[in-house]
Amino acid sequence: MDSKGGGTEAQKFVWEGAIPLQIHLHDSEVTTLPNPPPALILAPRLGYLPLLVPKIKPFFSNSLPPGVDTVWFEYKGLPLKWYIPTGVLFDLLCAEAERPWNLTVHFRGYPGNILTPCEGVDSVKWSFINALKEAAYIINGNCKNIMNMSQSDQADLWHSVLNGNMEAYLRVSSKLKLGTIGDDYSLKLNSTSKSRQRTSDTDATAPIRTGRIPVRLYIRSINEDIDDLEDAPIVDSWDKISYINRPVEIWGEGKCFTLYNAVKALLPELFADKHLLTDNVSKAEMEDGQQSEEISSLRSPEEGGETSTEHAGSPLDTAEIKFLRIQGIEPKMEIPFGWVVNNLMNPEHYLHICVYIKVVEPITI
Repeated sequence: MDSKGGGTEAQKFVWEGAIPLQIHLHDSEVTTLPNPPPALILAPRLGYLPLLVPKIKPFFSNSLPPGVDTVWFEYKGLPLKWYIPTGVLFDLLCAEAERPWNLTVHFRGYPGNILTPCEGVDSVKWSFINALKEAAYIINGNCKNIMNMSQSDQADLWHSVLNGNMEAYLRVSSKLKLGTIGDDYSLKLNSTSKSRQRTSDTDATAPIRTGRIPVRLYIRSINEDIDDLEDAPIVDSWDKISYINRPVEIWGEGKCFTLYNAVKALLPELFADKHLLTDNVSKAEMEDGQQSEEISSLRSPEEGGETSTEHAGSPLDTAEIKFLRIQGIEPKMEIPFGWVVNNLMNPEHYLHICVYIKVVEPITI
């Protein structure tokens, strides 16, 4: 992220993004009549569900049974992973945007066989810091800048995320030296006429600065061919979600490295000899994406296994991408990847991408 001028317009939209939630207390935990009304709240896209608990509990405290709070959320029976940003959960689980998003909150009976333990805000904070360390390791080959942060800077960084304060975040994060890649090509798209007037071709052939981009890719597979997103089947188990935590390597060869190139690097099995993004990718873009890259999985030694889960899904050799979402939008695949990274990444310096894939079942005789 660029701290100049307090961030770009796109960054401001991302930081101000919120999802209207309608949160119901689970029937098994209601001890009063009538049932308490649902809590209505705006949840920041870049935030995490446990951070909402202090605002939500007052709505339900008089209805709870005796016991110690172990708060967790579910959507249509699926316990929600607390360390995944709220906006990513929404993009992944709501094929057709549901507003308000109806969630159920539990204060008892934590499903420890499905979710990792969460001790409230502190757990979210350290999960965020660990993800930041992992991102730094991917970008720079080490995470010394994160490890050497002063306690005041670490506190300021976390509070900027907690409060959704982009300006404060940029001031602190600029000290971490986690700049990733140049965004020359998106600038060219906005100044084509000016570039045509230049006599020198230096700009036209200047390579993108190479870099390793931390990416978390969530893949939701759909077995049936759906016309309307609202007909997408409900996700009732995390086993139906594939997860790739893998860096994308930007190669600087004077060509525009696009979102298509990045997705191809993450899912090479989809692009061996196929044309799976015909709605969003031109023929020229497909040709530009023919170069192959070897992207190896990487885990920071400081990061725990939860945020380093490897790809564990169904075969993709008979699949096609239905659509892709980043920060609630479905960008064109020919958009420069540099712009996507610099404007749509999350505060822990990961780019979270949600992909819906239709898996074609083989015909058996």
